[in-house]
Amino acid sequence: MKTPDFDVAPFDEDESHAMDAFKTALSDGSTISHLTPAHQAELQAAARATMNPVKKHISTRLAERDLVRLKAKALEQGMPYQSVLASIVHRYVERALVEKE
Repeated sequence: MKTPDFDVAPFDEDESHAMDAFKTALSDGSTISHLTPAHQAELQAAARATMNPVKKHISTRLAERDLVRLKAKALEQGMPYQSVLASIVHRYVERALVEKE
């Protein structure tokens, strides 16, 4: 079986050592990969769907004052204001954003 490609940069030195050890184990046969090309494609498709969920275009009306402040906050974060707004909605529906008491 073909050795999987590892074109991903490691996060830190420990991960780099772990990736090197894994590559060595695959090469010397002490570890065997059962990852078929079909299963690899399935996993990659699932990862893409998770990282890039389907988005639905909506239209809403906001008070101009709120939109100006939202755009200012987004600029401070270096993000498009639509992304900040989507993040706020996501955190709210996941109950990670709560109202002050």
